[in-house]
Amino acid sequence: MKKIINQPESVVLDLLQGMAYAHPELALDSKYKVVTRRDKNSGKVNLISGGGSGHEPAHAGFVGTGMLDAAVCGDVFASPSQIQVYQAIKSCASSKGVLLIIKNYSGDMMNFKNAAYLASEDGIVVDYVKVDDDIAVQDSLYTVGRRGVAGTVFVHKIAGAAAEQGQDLAAVKAVAEKVVRNVRSLGFALTSCTVPAKGTPTFTLGEDEMEYGVGIHGEPGIQREKTLSADELAKRMTEAL
Repeated sequence: MKKIINQPESVVLDLLQGMAYAHPELALDSKYKVVTRRDKNSGKVNLISGGGSGHEPAHAGFVGTGMLDAAVCGDVFASPSQIQVYQAIKSCASSKGVLLIIKNYSGDMMNFKNAAYLASEDGIVVDYVKVDDDIAVQDSLYTVGRRGVAGTVFVHKIAGAAAEQGQDLAAVKAVAEKVVRNVRSLGFALTSCTVPAKGTPTFTLGEDEMEYGVGIHGEPGIQREKTLSADELAKRMTEAL
């Protein structure tokens, strides 16, 4: 797979620095790879999300008015550390509290929840919601239960709007959880991605094959099968959803 990057080990920081240069309303903590709004508001519920890089525009691309106040960026397909998340929480500490929006992957859940505990020891009020919208599989290589994928964007947007209106932490969390209960997703792949540090495809598919229900890191889906027409695939997926 052809790609134009500098060095695999610097690709995430290069990306974030470019984003910060292009968008002066964003601030970047290069040490912890945390992107925040420059116009922080300590008088509203602040929203933080994040996860492994490689899923752009998630998550830094959703930082802004009415959405996220901070995004924590791990390496490609790797959860950010609890220290990264902890630094993000500290940077967004608010009199109304902080809400973490966590996709249901084992590493994300563990590190975000550990960071919330550390922040609570500092007197910061923190709560979280878990997003598990992917209906493809119940358990996967990285999860116990359904995976969190593209449906997370709706949680960012709707909970972000509630927070921007000045609603309290309990109300913003309730809105976020309502979105989680009502959003579902399902994906497929025709080819594999290539993680820069690895340099080779995560998996291989024949010219006439697709992976139905694939995960965002290339995890196996429901099954590998022959490709379908657009109409056939759309019908099958919408019926499943």
